[in-house]
Parts: sequence; C-alpha cells; structure tokens
Amino acid sequence: MIVVSDTSPISNLIQIGKLDLLRDIFGEVMIPPIVQEEILELVSFGIDLKMFIAADWLSVHSVRDQSKITALLTDLDEGESEAIVLAQELSAEWILMDERAGTKIAEGLGLHPIGIIGVLIKAKEKGLITNVASVVEDLRTKAGFWVTDKLLMKIKKELGE
Repeated sequence: MIVVSDTSPISNLIQIGKLDLLRDIFGEVMIPPIVQEEILELVSFGIDLKMFIAADWLSVHSVRDQSKITALLTDLDEGESEAIVLAQELSAEWILMDERAGTKIAEGLGLHPIGIIGVLIKAKEKGLITNVASVVEDLRTKAGFWVTDKLLMKIKKELGE
C-alpha cells in the first residue's frame, strides 16, 4: 500500500506520542522533502522529534514534476502541494491530509485523502486504540488541533463512545 502524508497528520501525532499509529495502520508512509523540513522545524518550538527521526518506516521521496507543484501553490502551501503531486506520481492509495482546501483539491485530482480523525477511526477498528474521542481531546489540548465540539459529539455518537 502506498501512502503519502502532508505535515499536519505527522506533526499532530508526534505531539501526542502516537506517531507509530501510522506505521501500524499503513506500514510505510512516504513524505516529500518539504514535509520533512517542516516537521524538523518543530524542534524550534520545543517539540521532541526523537520518534520522527527514529521512524525508519517514514521515507522521503522527491517530486519529479515541479511544474505541478508550482500550479498548486496558488491555492495551497508547499507541504500540501508537494504531498499531492507525490501522491499522484506514486499512484498512492491514500494521502494523509487535514486541511480542507488541500483535501478538496486532492479529491478533485482523483486521490483519496484521509485526515487524522479518519486515521484514528482506522486505529480503533484495528484495536490499536480503544477510544477515538479521548485521542481527539489529546490532539486538541496538546497539539492545538482544531475540532468543533459538534464534530467531537458526532464522533462519540457514531463510535458509541
């Protein structure tokens, strides 16, 4: 299975100590160089990156078609743009991305985006976590991940939590 990630799912999972969920669900995850750079910059905010650096299941792959990246930069940031183009070039089954604009563009290009909440639902289905809502609450408090109370209530209801 080929999976490409943008910065936010990885950085958010690092901040709550659950980066390995990506490995346990998807096996290998590929990132473009700019995503690696953006994650490494988190050290300047005091975020411990040991688990990221040790993650041998994360691999960096360069994007070949720079013109596609340039075209996407009018609407998206560099990480999203490179992740989308890399996912296209590798015919990825999933692209991990949370930002609405990037998700919409990825879908329009025939990609299959999944956000961090979707990842957590998969983790629960695989028995890797027992409660999605509590992990989402950790994301809110520790990583500053934005989730409305309404969405959190919907998740709890749908998952019987």
